[in-house]
Amino acid sequence: MAKANQPKPLVGQELLDKVKQLDHLSKEEKARECGYYTLTKNGVERVNMMKFLNALIDAEGIELDSTSNGQGRGGRSASYRISVQSNHNLLIGSAYTKKMGLKPGDEFEITLGRKHIHLKQLGVDEEE
Repeated sequence: MAKANQPKPLVGQELLDKVKQLDHLSKEEKARECGYYTLTKNGVERVNMMKFLNALIDAEGIELDSTSNGQGRGGRSASYRISVQSNHNLLIGSAYTKKMGLKPGDEFEITLGRKHIHLKQLGVDEEE
């Protein structure tokens, strides 16, 4: 908890601007200067790097969680392009499955064409 003499941690654009001003400092010093520290009972200062880094991620608008709670500017939008990974897998990200309303455990039938892959969801009427 913040003490009366301890500043409230910066967030959003204010945090990003302050971090840019402090580019000459270490990341721990930046976190402290932005208010991400606490004082222990013995008066020892502890920098909270995890909260600081999470606040930076939120301020940049990067969405790491699979659930969105409506805070922040949101994450990257779907590009509708994927690449074959080094292990030869194709990964369809959560942005697409969320947009389609898919849930864990939903099953698909795969049909391969010459240069396309067709997915047909099993257990769903053709009308959908």
